[in-house]
Amino acid sequence: MFDLKKLDMIASELIDTFDIKAPPIPIESMLQHPMTDMWEEVDISKLSGGFLSIKEIYSPRMSLARLLARHVVNSTWGKARAMPDLVANEEEYHILARMLIMPHKMVSALSSGARNPTAMSFHFEVPEEDARQRLVELTGRL
Repeated sequence: MFDLKKLDMIASELIDTFDIKAPPIPIESMLQHPMTDMWEEVDISKLSGGFLSIKEIYSPRMSLARLLARHVVNSTWGKARAMPDLVANEEEYHILARMLIMPHKMVSALSSGARNPTAMSFHFEVPEEDARQRLVELTGRL
């Protein structure tokens, strides 16, 4: 059962667990240096070029965020939080990836003028379309 609010709370808990205070979120480091009961270290250098989307400057970061989302959901840590029941399809993995790379409290901390897709793209180092989608998820509108 998809629960946007609960999933956002768990994503925030993960960011807090890694003691991340400001963007950009260090997705690569999180994959490579997981906390106890999470996932096995991921060797980013062994990922195939076909895995990473390169449509835009920040597209590879979103590919890594989706990889992180998969690791989180299937980890002991994620299972303890019933994440496999919360994230069941590809679109939900994309939503979780956006939550991880643009945490709710960091988006909320932005000035109202910076809460737009263009500014968030640069601030969080994400493609503009993902920033737009995250704003819609947080506000229900754009």
